[in-house]
Amino acid sequence: MTAIDTALLILRLWLAIVMLAHGINHARSIDGTASWFESKGFRQPRLNARMSAAGELAIGLGIAGGLLTSFAAAGLIATMTVAFGSIHRFAGFFVFKRPDEGYEYVATLAIAALALAIVGPGAASIDNALAIDVTFDGWTGLIIALGGLAAGVAQLAVFWRRPAPPAA
Repeated sequence: MTAIDTALLILRLWLAIVMLAHGINHARSIDGTASWFESKGFRQPRLNARMSAAGELAIGLGIAGGLLTSFAAAGLIATMTVAFGSIHRFAGFFVFKRPDEGYEYVATLAIAALALAIVGPGAASIDNALAIDVTFDGWTGLIIALGGLAAGVAQLAVFWRRPAPPAA
């Protein structure tokens, strides 16, 4: 295994830990997650809570194992697009701005996923073991990643409306 393969494994494992932690947190309290989605302006909040939990768990497992990696990375990009579009963009760049955190965190995760989608998972992956290569020369991985961006935008368009400001 090369240094690049090791770096890709480290990147994949960290992204997987982040996504699995979020997915487990959402799955442990679908009602609480649904309430939070509703408070942020999402229609059908219970459906979104279930989709969020299942999606984050699937993304985390796919990235951890390096299975259909470009598609798992596209899922992460979709998730971060929804988080950016519905919450984080309104708080500016920095995560320490309140009440909602800025977008540097979600943008960093999305960019890391984009790089992973383009480059592929490396040697220590199920994709490599099964000779699954959807990245080819990198362009296919980029196209798949852009599909994740489009999926996130579509979810926002269908399910999200900016909530009205609280009454004074």
